[in-house]
Amino acid sequence: MRYRFTIPLLAATALAGCTVGPDFARPKAPATEAYLPAREQATPAGAPGIAFGAGPVRRWWTAFGSPDLDALVDRAIANNRSLAASNATLAAAQDELRAVAGRRLPQIDATARVEQQQVNLAGFGFSGGNPLAPAGNPEFHLYSVGGGISYDLDLFGGLRRQVEQSAAQVEAQRRQTEAAHLAIAGQVVNQVLTVAAIRAQVATANALLADDLRNVDLTQKRRAGGEGTLVEVLNAQSQYAADRGDIPQLEQQLAEARHLLATLVGVAPNALGATDFDLARLTLPTQVPVALPSELVHRRPDILQAEANLHAAAAGIGVATARLYPDITLGATVTQGAPGIGDLVKNAFRGYDIFAGLTAPIFHGGTLKAQRAAAIDRARASDATYQQTVLDAFQQVADLLSAIQSDARSVANQNESVSVADHSRKLSRRSFQVGNSGILQVLETERLYQRSSNALVVARTRQFLNVARLYVATAGGWVDAAQPQSLPARQAVLGDVPDGAAAH
Repeated sequence: MRYRFTIPLLAATALAGCTVGPDFARPKAPATEAYLPAREQATPAGAPGIAFGAGPVRRWWTAFGSPDLDALVDRAIANNRSLAASNATLAAAQDELRAVAGRRLPQIDATARVEQQQVNLAGFGFSGGNPLAPAGNPEFHLYSVGGGISYDLDLFGGLRRQVEQSAAQVEAQRRQTEAAHLAIAGQVVNQVLTVAAIRAQVATANALLADDLRNVDLTQKRRAGGEGTLVEVLNAQSQYAADRGDIPQLEQQLAEARHLLATLVGVAPNALGATDFDLARLTLPTQVPVALPSELVHRRPDILQAEANLHAAAAGIGVATARLYPDITLGATVTQGAPGIGDLVKNAFRGYDIFAGLTAPIFHGGTLKAQRAAAIDRARASDATYQQTVLDAFQQVADLLSAIQSDARSVANQNESVSVADHSRKLSRRSFQVGNSGILQVLETERLYQRSSNALVVARTRQFLNVARLYVATAGGWVDAAQPQSLPARQAVLGDVPDGAAAH
């Protein structure tokens, strides 16, 4: 797969409607229609179905069926400080675009000046003894008001290319801001799933601790009845103490996960509220909409940002090329200057100037040509970066599609493992109760059951996480959908230079 961006690297520069430099053409969508080879596309039982098409709808996180999760994502998008910084950076880029675009319009300035001057007559050869010289050095007052207008004809489109470049940079920043919003939504979902997973591990540990207490009680009763030994009692008590020591670490992990979730939401940890998320109460989507490769390149913010950077680099070639050609500026000034304020409105004290200026580069030691060559090289680099970004995105989606298939098999295997371990645990305890086995066998089967239960929690959590990551990897319906109020609206500057379009 290869994308081609045609940049004229010819020695002679072609003029296109008096705008030098290449006109940007959006890279073509890839020809491939699948992320995985055919042999890897089988969907195992228990895995969410994959519906290829335009991709996820907006607010993809609602697919997990948790209103509390939805509320946390909404709070994060509204209050996250990193998103606020990204929004402000986008607004600044839009302001910079308006500033650059304003240079294409006539520049008008007003002036006003008050002067007091004393003439040094001695500097002109007059001395105090000269009868032609007045007594002392005379003083003059001058009041002036006026204004001027100038306009750059922009014969070769240098200013137009600068506006185009700035608009493309705004587009890149907008896509970066979209990527930040999408990433924060994904991080909140991931953190909620992490909280739910740790709570499930804590619940498993507490259930095991309850079994340990039953074992201690059982061994003590057997010893009191003359059927058990002190060693069995101590083994059961030792296992209880060891398992009890694991719970504080899990609780610490849970606290840290909640603290990070609060940071993502944009509040202090004590203001987060309840986070009693349970994996059993979350819904695994039965079908995940995934954008086709040809759609993904027009949806994913990082790809669109790379495309906008490529556009800006292409416009930079035109900016650098225009500097090689003459520039003409038209202008006029008018001034009213008089020794008294009352004379400022009289025609006798008016002066004006109408001018046309030509600036043409003759010799700059190769600087201008080197700058143009550098602009071409930057465009080549942006082109390669765009291609790599697309390939990286395709790899990420392919990895997650494979992971979802593997996750379904892992969950099925772990469910079977838990069922077998639970059956073995119950049989070993019954065997111990009737005196056919020792306490160590009971403890070992309980360890196996705990490991299997924790492995099932990990497998189920990974399944949820990879589905969420797949939503994020395919843009989650963010691009080309209604934007949240926290994201500044895209602004078009100048009717003939819309966002993302080339100037001709």
